[in-house]
Amino acid sequence: MKPTPPATLLAQAAGWEDLTRWERAELGRALRRLGWSYGEIRDLVPVPKGTLSNWCRDIRLPDEAVQAIKDRTNSRVGVPRDTQRKRRAEIERIRNEAAAEVAELVDDPFWVAGTVLYWGEGDKRHRHLSMTNSDSDLLLLFIAWVRKYLQPGAVFVLSLHLHEGNDETEAKEHWRTSLGLPDAEFWTTYIKPRGTGQRRNHLAHGVCRVFTRRGTDSWIRTLAWIEALRAHAWPAEK
Repeated sequence: MKPTPPATLLAQAAGWEDLTRWERAELGRALRRLGWSYGEIRDLVPVPKGTLSNWCRDIRLPDEAVQAIKDRTNSRVGVPRDTQRKRRAEIERIRNEAAAEVAELVDDPFWVAGTVLYWGEGDKRHRHLSMTNSDSDLLLLFIAWVRKYLQPGAVFVLSLHLHEGNDETEAKEHWRTSLGLPDAEFWTTYIKPRGTGQRRNHLAHGVCRVFTRRGTDSWIRTLAWIEALRAHAWPAEK
């Protein structure tokens, strides 16, 4: 039998419709900590499976609770699974492959230039390949580098940071033309309002962010290249 919850939790479940979103999440988490499976929780309260899984993603049941769920439900529904195992293995493969490539790529000056450029200017936090700058030549180099070494058929999306008063339509046309991306899609433009410390002679066409669709694997490979290049250039003292 599944663990019996305190009367207070049963009372909360009975008044589900009157609970706030936070109270519903806490109820679901409390039942999960008792050792209930997701299916058993959903039999008591009408919560979508994905929502419940999200609420409880950080809860790790002890081995005996996991075994108890399997014994009484005869299934693995609600039993924690390592769903990211294959992805972690794929990431490790990309990193190892990238590190091995550097021995040959380091003799290619264009590859080195693009890698060092990304090292200094590229996005290294958000798990996608992107670069932001006001210099179109620098962004052109980034685009050419991505297409040569990472994604030959890369689709680039643009996003602008403008000052209040800039002509957004003109700025978009400028960047499409300057970057050779006449059909590029733009994501929401950020407009910096007046009185927030903008420069006196602000850029007429603002700052452009260029990023690739489906660029996570390329981002992982690029960061591995950077680390390998760092080790190649400044090997640890023996």
